[in-house]
Amino acid sequence: MDVKIPDNELEVITVSDLLKRVLELKKSGFRFSQANAALIDGKLELSYSFSDYENYALHTLRIVADTGEEIPSITQIIPAAVFYENEMKELFGARIMLIDTDLNDRLYRIRQKTPFGKKETEAE
Repeated sequence: MDVKIPDNELEVITVSDLLKRVLELKKSGFRFSQANAALIDGKLELSYSFSDYENYALHTLRIVADTGEEIPSITQIIPAAVFYENEMKELFGARIMLIDTDLNDRLYRIRQKTPFGKKETEAE
């Protein structure tokens, strides 16, 4: 494949580029390692990390999105992301769409809805 994947890099991308970049990384031999979310300054930061074990490289794709913005699931390309995306959705309120196995906020036994997400009292 002629797409150059820089080693050990954090790449901030748009929501619309997520699926394309995930597919390019997968085709380039990178394997999905982990994903996480954070709420920073009222924006969701979703990070998806991929490893190239042969070359000891790590590449992270990061999306900075508004809290209500729809984000496509990567589970059609990377089935192992299912629990990470359900966690992002349930704990942070990320609007991840079309997760292959959407647990509908039943991954954790928690009383508070989106405990690490934006609170309803916070201004948009």
